[in-house]
Amino acid sequence: MKIHQITIKDVARELGVSISTVSRALKDHPDISPQTKQMVRDLVEKMKYKPNAIALSLRNRRTNILGVIVPEIVHHFFSSVISGIDEAAVAAGYNVMFFQSNESYEREIMNIQSIINSRADGVLISLAKGTKKFNHIKQLLDDNIPVVFFDRACDEIETDKVIVDDFEGAFNAVDYLIKTGCRRIAHYAGPQHLQISYLRKRGYISALEKNGLHVEDDLIIPCDSYEGALEVTRILMGRSKPPDAIFTVNDMTAVGTLNTIKAMGFKVPDEVSIVGFTDGLVSSVTDPLLTTVSQHGFEIGKKATEILIKRINEEFDSPKPITEVVKTDLVIRNSTRKL
Repeated sequence: MKIHQITIKDVARELGVSISTVSRALKDHPDISPQTKQMVRDLVEKMKYKPNAIALSLRNRRTNILGVIVPEIVHHFFSSVISGIDEAAVAAGYNVMFFQSNESYEREIMNIQSIINSRADGVLISLAKGTKKFNHIKQLLDDNIPVVFFDRACDEIETDKVIVDDFEGAFNAVDYLIKTGCRRIAHYAGPQHLQISYLRKRGYISALEKNGLHVEDDLIIPCDSYEGALEVTRILMGRSKPPDAIFTVNDMTAVGTLNTIKAMGFKVPDEVSIVGFTDGLVSSVTDPLLTTVSQHGFEIGKKATEILIKRINEEFDSPKPITEVVKTDLVIRNSTRKL
């Protein structure tokens, strides 16, 4: 049986007053007497009346909903970003709708359409690997829906961004490997159309050049997954001159690398050092524990949400987009040699 939801009309009928009187009493309007206000409050509590959130949002032209699109919800980094987003949104009185693109451009377009249909006030998005065109993002901005990129962004869209200092994180990781005595350092690189992958590769190259080491193209290998690392590591370590260190674009790739190297009989880190990038839970349960670059996902999510809400509320002095860069930390564990 359908339960009737108490409305402001029911409260007014019960008291024998107009709907506008009840409405103004609930808003503590000075034209309404204290006695009437108290009567309304008492009856509202007794009848368990609750304002209709949808009706209020339509009246205010706000839904207090934020749309969030992540490539993978189960990924530790994005899970930590989601936690930061949720904390900042709830503190500001917003609800959040989460969508997963599953690294698919087509799925990302569908996510955007669902967000538009839901009348969200703003959007937080980290681009899918498959996204190389951005008309669906431009559609949001054309509809005056603020957008903030986090982690994976693009230069073609002029909007707010919260990103990691991927270049510095990669540079510091490789520079550390060199200081520990490594000289033949390979890099498992992600798709180069993604800024994060491009900048991590540039940081790797810059660290080699700064230390006077030759950049060998055949030591830069496209590989950004656990499964991919299982395959390419066997080939790489089977060469006549294998590397003495491998810097990977993310932790899961590093774990695949570590497992394969151990299975092949190499000692980590005595013969081969390994560094990942993320500092997810997996990096603290490997054997040996994984040296990695911490991205501070919670901080990224919180900052991105705070910027988006300020943009929605027009609290910035200028419409010019801002870019926040979150610094990384090198977390040294046992998969690398000691200084």
